[in-house]
Amino acid sequence: MGSEAGIVRKPRVLCLHGFRTSGEILKKQIGKWPQQVLDNLDLVFPNGAHPAQGKSDVEGIFDPPYYEWFQFNKEFTEYTNFDKCLAYIEDYMIKHGPFDGLLGFSQGAILSAGLAGMQAKGVALTKVPKIKFLIIVGGAMFKAPSVAENAYSSPIRCPTLHFLGETDFLKPYGLELLEKCVDPFVIHHPKGHTIPRLDEKGLETMLSFIERIQKTLLDEEEK
Repeated sequence: MGSEAGIVRKPRVLCLHGFRTSGEILKKQIGKWPQQVLDNLDLVFPNGAHPAQGKSDVEGIFDPPYYEWFQFNKEFTEYTNFDKCLAYIEDYMIKHGPFDGLLGFSQGAILSAGLAGMQAKGVALTKVPKIKFLIIVGGAMFKAPSVAENAYSSPIRCPTLHFLGETDFLKPYGLELLEKCVDPFVIHHPKGHTIPRLDEKGLETMLSFIERIQKTLLDEEEK
């Protein structure tokens, strides 16, 4: 890679959508970001592991079909089909990868941050390359003890970018997740639980994050 006269390849990113939406919807949501961000990342948008098992909050805003990654109880402490979800993501990464990092929104963000820790512990994504960075939009931590134990037993060491919305109901939990990260970048925005547009400051942070991950990738490839 270094022999290509320092040409930086685009980081390849697996993008995990929110609960009861779809890869196509996430693609539209992220499409609002400036071209200089989108042109610097190779973004891939799979659909969740399961068709939606109930009403979607985006009905009437985005067209179906809708998907979910796994199901959970009201307290978010017990999950159904979680192992199937992990196997589905790993399988997708084997077939369509390799991927350098993960981007997630909402349920996809919770999953992305958890996957990095579970992979580091050797309990998930054991057949694919190491996750080198995370972009977390409207994220939180897993509450189910059995999952949380594996996901956060040690700090998240790869560079992470966190979007924190002023009026997002998940913001307190997003801040908890931030505490677990060793190398975090943060974009604050005035909105709620959504994928925001990038203002000037947000764009600046995003571009320095992309620069940071390109450096990580170059360093790894030169080893």
